[in-house]
Amino acid sequence: MDNEIDNSIVKPVNSIPVGISACLMGEQVRHNGGHKRDAYINGTLSQYFTFHSFCPEVGIGLGTPRPAIRLIASDQGVRAVGSRDSSLDVTEELVSYSQSSFKQISQFSGYILKRASPSCGMERVKIYNQKNMPDPVGSGIFAAEIMKKFPLLPIEEEGRLGDPNLRENFIQRVFIYHRWRTEHSDSLTVQKLTDFHARHKLIYMSHNQNQSRQLGKIAALANKENLQQIAEEYISLAMQTLKKVATRKNHVNVLQHIQGYLKKQLDADDKKELVEVIKRYHQGEIPLIVPLTLFLHHFRKSPNEYIEQSWYMHPYPAELKLRNLV
Repeated sequence: MDNEIDNSIVKPVNSIPVGISACLMGEQVRHNGGHKRDAYINGTLSQYFTFHSFCPEVGIGLGTPRPAIRLIASDQGVRAVGSRDSSLDVTEELVSYSQSSFKQISQFSGYILKRASPSCGMERVKIYNQKNMPDPVGSGIFAAEIMKKFPLLPIEEEGRLGDPNLRENFIQRVFIYHRWRTEHSDSLTVQKLTDFHARHKLIYMSHNQNQSRQLGKIAALANKENLQQIAEEYISLAMQTLKKVATRKNHVNVLQHIQGYLKKQLDADDKKELVEVIKRYHQGEIPLIVPLTLFLHHFRKSPNEYIEQSWYMHPYPAELKLRNLV
């Protein structure tokens, strides 16, 4: 990942609000008094996201440094207790802190959590059994409360952002969810819902073609009387669909679909070149950005309003270079 900050890019005034574990921002809030500052987050992503940091353990009054805590399985469910002193039980305090944060988190369009943390870990957090044996099957107390309260919120761990596909997937979800929250949810109309679906349809297709068709059917049912209900059903399935990482096979189907909008505009050589480039992408020889760049070249010469409006062609700022590696 690119750890360099491009100072020529100025963060937009309406940059996207995203929650984050405080240690990832370089705040010295770890149990040992240290931090886990992430260069990609503080460099590249900070140009587009406005981060709001949380440390649940500090938030409930534990000092820095402090005794480490861990998750244990008990008759009362999973508990957060001291690693060396099991009489230190901060489960209820962490739950209460989480719930007190809900109002602020409801304004976010994404959240980045610290991997493996007993408070912030999203998944595969160690839970110790009665024999003191760990099993990586849990979620941190704070993270679990957030995920339960905000099932649509794009959430990811910093460690997983090192994977190009997971990184692209998370950032794409954040931009889409932010568009929904800021442009549609408060002033939604049937036309806005229809337009939102039309602009994101190709993106849905790249994640799951069956669910993309289902989303189209849901949007088509909307009217003034049922709009709120339909909108909730629509965005719930949309975010569920987007959580599935797009595959090369599905991207190829989308690219071939887009090619149909140029069938009358291209000569035989141009068509042959497109087919070859899509084939090379399918075989993993080139990244997604290559066929997309070629398509954009042709659509500059032969504009198409639908393709021009589709977020598939530009789901987030090109400067993020996410499609250079997928």
